[in-house]
Amino acid sequence: MPDKRNFTRKKTLEEMRCAIAAIEDKKGESIKVLDVRGKSSITDYMILVSATSEPHVKALKTTLDAKLKEAGVQLIGQEREIGSGWLVIDAFDFMVHLQTEEMRDYYKLDQLWSDAPVITLP
Repeated sequence: MPDKRNFTRKKTLEEMRCAIAAIEDKKGESIKVLDVRGKSSITDYMILVSATSEPHVKALKTTLDAKLKEAGVQLIGQEREIGSGWLVIDAFDFMVHLQTEEMRDYYKLDQLWSDAPVITLP
């Protein structure tokens, strides 16, 4: 009998690869994937992304939304308020934080989750 957890994890990693490909396509910067399983009660992985400007955040979000929808990824929540310099896309098992460089420097999520392993998705 197949292990359901392994299937779910493989599916999540594939969905994150799709997200990262969309982010890289639109030149998202300083992409970091954190494994927060056992550290966060709301998700298993966080993808942190820097954008060069507010229009860049919007372009990243638009492309990411389209690619995830095309891949059949169900989003359970996302912020729609453009202009804050920080948008979150919640796909349940992973969350994508799109931030301008200024927001990323100010909120320092990288430091907040510094005990979470950084993973590389081939």
